[in-house]
Amino acid sequence: MTGGAVSWRFVKVWRRNLWTYRRIWKVSFLTPLLEPLFFVAAFGLGLSGFVGEVPYGGRHFDYPTFIAPGLVATAMMNNAFFETTYASFVRMYYQKTFDGMLATPLSLEEIMIGEIVWAATKSMAAACLMSSVLAVLGFVTPWSIVTIVPTAFLGGVAFGAVGLWITGLTPHIEMFNLPIFLVVTPMFLFSGTFFPVSTLPAWAGAAARAFPLYHLVELCRRMQIGAGEYPAWGSAAYLLGFAAVFTVLAVRAMKRRLIR
Repeated sequence: MTGGAVSWRFVKVWRRNLWTYRRIWKVSFLTPLLEPLFFVAAFGLGLSGFVGEVPYGGRHFDYPTFIAPGLVATAMMNNAFFETTYASFVRMYYQKTFDGMLATPLSLEEIMIGEIVWAATKSMAAACLMSSVLAVLGFVTPWSIVTIVPTAFLGGVAFGAVGLWITGLTPHIEMFNLPIFLVVTPMFLFSGTFFPVSTLPAWAGAAARAFPLYHLVELCRRMQIGAGEYPAWGSAAYLLGFAAVFTVLAVRAMKRRLIR
C-alpha cells in the first residue's frame, strides 16, 4: 500500500463500482425517472390550487415549477449520501472490499476519493434523468439537463463526503437511521425545497441557510428556472468549502476505522 498518496488511480475504484452497478442500473434508474412524476402529480394536482403562485427571487412561479429544482437537488443529496453511507458501509464491513483494495498499490486516500467521486457520478446521473423528465413536462428549461451537471457533481461530492465521514464514525449499519432522522430529513423539509426560506422567521431562515442542501437547491433553481434568493457565487463557495472540509474529515475517519 502506498501511504498518503493520491493519484489518478482512484479512477480504478470508481470503475470497480461502475462495473458492479451495471448489474442493477435498470432498477436503480426507475427512482429518478418516476420520482418527479409522483411529486409533481401530488403537488401539482393537490396543493397547487391552494398555493397558487409562489413569489421567489423577484418573480412568480406556479407551485410545481417552484418545487421541481428542489426535487432535483434532493435527488442529488440522496444518491450521494446513501451511496457513501449504506453502500460504502456494506463494502467496508460486510464485503471487506476496502481491505482487499488496501492490499494493492492503491492508497486509502485514493480508495476514499474514488468512493466520493462515484457517489457524485450517481448524483449527476440522477439529476440528468430527473431534469429530462421535468423538462418534458415543461417545469424546467431543456438546456438545464446539461448545465445542471457541474452543480450535481459539486453537490454529490459535498454529500458523498459527509456521508463517508459518518460511515467512518458509525459502528453499526442500523445507526444510519440517526443522521437520516436528525440531519437529512430536516434538510429536506427546511432547505427551501417546498417553500422559500425567505418566508421563515429570521432565526429559522438563518438556520436553513446553514444547510448545504439550501445552497444546492439555490444553485439548481438558478440553473433550471433562472431565479434565486441567494447569490450563486455564495452558494457555490459554500458547497466547495463544505466538500473540501468533509473530504478531509472523511479520509481521516476512514483511516482510523480501517488502519489500526
